[in-house]
Amino acid sequence: MSRPPGVRVVLALARAQLRLELRSFESLPAMCLFAVSALVLFHFGLNRDQLSGDLASGVLWVTLLLAALLAINRIYVADAEQGGFDAFVMSRAPREALLYAKLLVLVAYMALVELVVVPAFALLLLEPSVWQAFPGLLGPLALGDLGVAVIGALVGALAVRTTVRDLLGPLMSLPLLVPVLLCVARWSAPLFDYPHAGGVALRWPLVLGLYDALFGLIAFALFEFLLED
Repeated sequence: MSRPPGVRVVLALARAQLRLELRSFESLPAMCLFAVSALVLFHFGLNRDQLSGDLASGVLWVTLLLAALLAINRIYVADAEQGGFDAFVMSRAPREALLYAKLLVLVAYMALVELVVVPAFALLLLEPSVWQAFPGLLGPLALGDLGVAVIGALVGALAVRTTVRDLLGPLMSLPLLVPVLLCVARWSAPLFDYPHAGGVALRWPLVLGLYDALFGLIAFALFEFLLED
């Protein structure tokens, strides 16, 4: 059975964005370098080789979310500078297809960065025995990445056509990312509370899921107006 046209358009747009990144390497290397450098600074700035609990979780997620700002600032730049917005508006493709494609790309960026950053975080700031807790990070990483993608797709579209997008993007993103940071940090903190990790409070994944869904609806409702502005 063939896929719906909207799905084909979303996947084609996402592939085009990823191919552009593979040719230019503008976002991913910068994100990885920034995140690893931040972890090194935390390692020496805190003057500690091993972190645990809330502190370990906070360091990891602050680093990941700050690195995500680099991708959010760049996700629409090629479309704005090379006429991609105008070409897409003139096409017969569903308007929301571009939003979904940017969501997929941002999730992919975050996942690839985490493949580098999470092991670096463990080597620099965690004791070896905590590696067994890492499968439990999959849930926070998945919902956290989705929250970053939804907020990034919306804020990036708002900021990219302004003359101060490099400043406006982070200024708009950071307050919106605070609830994501709070939920994922509290959710994953027990995983780093070795040697006896505690249980995860159910309210954190529930609140984060609702927050992701809320901003997903807002982005869906506003995106067509932002695209045509």
